[in-house]
Amino acid sequence: MRFENVLDDINGFGRFQIMILIISFIGRFTLPCHFMLNNFIAAVPSHHCDISSLDDGGIFRNLSLAERLVVSIPVQGDGTPSSCQMFAEPQYHLLFNSSNTTDLTTVPCQNGWVYDNSIFKSTLTSQWDLVCDRRGKNKATTTIFFVGVMFGAMSFGSLSNRYGRRIMLLVSYLSGMLFADASAFSSSYMMFAVLRFFTGFCITGIVIISSVLSVEWVDIKHRKLVGLVDSLSWTFGSATFAAIAYFVTDWRWLIVSVTSPLILAIITWRWIPESARWLIANGKMERAQMYLKKCAKMNRTTGFIHTLKTETLSTIVTTEKRDRIYTYLDLIRTPKMRRLALSTGTVWFCVATTFYGISFNITGFGLNIYLTQFTYALIELPAKLSIYYLLDKIGRRYTQVGSLLLAGVCLGINIVVPKDRSIVRTVVAVIGKGFSSASFATIVLYSSELYPTVVRQNGMGYNSFIARLGVAMAPLILLLDDLWKELPQVVLCSVAVLGGIVARTLSETHNRCLPETIEDIEQQSTTAILLKNVKWEGLNSED
Repeated sequence: MRFENVLDDINGFGRFQIMILIISFIGRFTLPCHFMLNNFIAAVPSHHCDISSLDDGGIFRNLSLAERLVVSIPVQGDGTPSSCQMFAEPQYHLLFNSSNTTDLTTVPCQNGWVYDNSIFKSTLTSQWDLVCDRRGKNKATTTIFFVGVMFGAMSFGSLSNRYGRRIMLLVSYLSGMLFADASAFSSSYMMFAVLRFFTGFCITGIVIISSVLSVEWVDIKHRKLVGLVDSLSWTFGSATFAAIAYFVTDWRWLIVSVTSPLILAIITWRWIPESARWLIANGKMERAQMYLKKCAKMNRTTGFIHTLKTETLSTIVTTEKRDRIYTYLDLIRTPKMRRLALSTGTVWFCVATTFYGISFNITGFGLNIYLTQFTYALIELPAKLSIYYLLDKIGRRYTQVGSLLLAGVCLGINIVVPKDRSIVRTVVAVIGKGFSSASFATIVLYSSELYPTVVRQNGMGYNSFIARLGVAMAPLILLLDDLWKELPQVVLCSVAVLGGIVARTLSETHNRCLPETIEDIEQQSTTAILLKNVKWEGLNSED
């Protein structure tokens, strides 16, 4: 007997499952906000050197602000005032001949900077004067956060497999909120960087645990809907984040604002159930029975409660010891698991590299930072809605393969489109981002269906770790334009195509039961654990 038989009897997508989706949505909302946070909190406002030290009490004091800047700040090659240099002393002759700047002595800013606060009230840049080091510390902040995400994915994947999905989800909520809010009140940049690492480490548990928990509680035909809702929570969070950032322009309060939904997530956690699949796989039949009965009552299928006996549930997993602890080594101990881990890891890396490579490289909108953020989120909506249809129509595998290859095609087109055709290049890039977004939404659901219950969280943690490597690689790939302007597009195109080719080797999971054990993976064939056009009649006995 399989767990899907039990779910079918007690309604595999009723009010109980909808409750899980809604509660999970609250916590997942914060993820895209934190992932994109650095675009706003580390933004570089317009600025120039503080020239108050040049005030000699004479002519300088009688000048207007514009005139003071002319005699104090050198002009760069593009005609804009320098951000990091100033004249050693006022150059009053520039009031009459501003082009005569030959052999004028300049020095680095002596007294700090003056910032334009019309868009951002405060950022990391203005807080700790990182303007002339923005290629270092400001970019390092993003890297530090994603390094935390990488190691957090591995840790929470393992811990939730060992101690349970539910308790580790609460740990992720509490620790993520604690470190995020603490980082908002950092007294130094070093303190902020350390706390951002731990924020990324803790908050990533939310996404990998809630995704698996939702998939493990629904029946076969509704798994694609769960994948879509989880993915749309990211789109909704990204779009809403633009509005939040528009109204909250102080970096400290922006962090607090986007973290505050975790308070509601913590309150509603009490209604989150443990995964019955995980409980059964670990021999905790009484607790699994309790949650299944709760599900039956909420879904109004109490007529089948009498079938939920521990003896019946114990037949779901019979081939492996329930008291053993599964680790990441179990992903490579056996041949088919080893091949599965290698294939999914490669696809996750290619998906993440392509998605973020395109996201970081889309230009030409001519919009301000808030409209750009909203537009990026809006682009994902039609792409993700389309996969809801495609996941059943052509299956998970071909949706994954097709979305990656089409993203690669868009990248390839932009290699040959002339640079002066900016509108065409932008439209193609936007379409490519849509395909890459569809590939990301697909791989999350697809991977959770490929891995067996006993190592599903380990598998998702491993895949998320590999994906963050792709995120870290994307900015480095874009720097290759110093060698050849089109080289980043060539590399990203090649990565997308590679991902599509590797995805073709994965087995289809459409209309299949979720595998429960590693033996299910090792023994499965093209007909194993397959449910096609089968209507379960319910359990009439303990078979």
